[in-house]
Amino acid sequence: MVLDQVATKPHEDLARRLGDRLDKVNVLIRERMASEHAPRIPEVTAHLVEAGGKRLRPMLTLASADLCGYDGPYDVYLAATVEFIHTATLLHDDVVDESQQRRGRPTANLLWDNKSSVLVGDYLFARAFQLMVETGSLRVLDILSNAAATIAEGEVLQLSAARNLATDEAVYLQVVRGKTAALFSAATEVGGVIAEQPEELVRALFDYGDALGIAFQIADDLLDYQGDASSTGKNVGDDFRERKLTLPVIKAVAGASAEERAFWQRTIEKGDQQDGDLEQALEILNRHDALERTRQDALVWTEKSKTAMMKLPEHDVRRMLLDLADYVVARLA
Repeated sequence: MVLDQVATKPHEDLARRLGDRLDKVNVLIRERMASEHAPRIPEVTAHLVEAGGKRLRPMLTLASADLCGYDGPYDVYLAATVEFIHTATLLHDDVVDESQQRRGRPTANLLWDNKSSVLVGDYLFARAFQLMVETGSLRVLDILSNAAATIAEGEVLQLSAARNLATDEAVYLQVVRGKTAALFSAATEVGGVIAEQPEELVRALFDYGDALGIAFQIADDLLDYQGDASSTGKNVGDDFRERKLTLPVIKAVAGASAEERAFWQRTIEKGDQQDGDLEQALEILNRHDALERTRQDALVWTEKSKTAMMKLPEHDVRRMLLDLADYVVARLA
């Protein structure tokens, strides 16, 4: 998801504050994505890692550690871990979804092949686990390994749920918690853990990341139907073409007429899509006010993330993280 279309940019404020730490993360990423025997690994990894992503997830780890007063070296290791896990999932996702564009560039599987994307993703997962272990914290290893398992579980659940009109909002939330929120919440939680914060503050960091991740994914799903490809890095309507039953469609299906349901069955369940179907899908979504109701859901989760963050002590980083939560949904106005 792009974070560039609003006048104030909290992620840039965070990047400036965390500049030295973020530079160390980038150095560590480049060091650990190297391979002595398989040069394709750094080639494929660099294509995605250096494609202009905002490093949002590793910044959440650095910011959480900073907020909690941590002054050791392992926030950098864990931030790199989080970025490796994220990059690995993107490489795998693009194969599963047969995507052709990521961050405004051709996907790795399009430039190389599916096998390379899958295997390089596996390599990055392995590198992530090596970095986790170097912290010497079993609690950190538990949090991030559970997140990796939850992400994979969410992706598998999406395979069956995404093209099934019986999928409701509860199942959608399970998918989102798996594929997106799990890494957000792990990224924020480990920052508190390595800073040895009280359990109630670690939990607040988890809750912030969980709610922020859900809001982030809901906004992403909404922008797929009303965003701009030049700014989002995605083709408008990709989710529809890939037959993904995201929240706007789930809301429209819940109130669908027999004719509308037949349309969704043909286009989403059966994959029989024709010229003009995307326009018709948008017409149905607007008829049921599905896009606006989806936006409202994103706002609700944003407020939940801010409520959790307010449990943390007053700090410049706390203000930036509160602003970031607002920023995720500001583009949906």
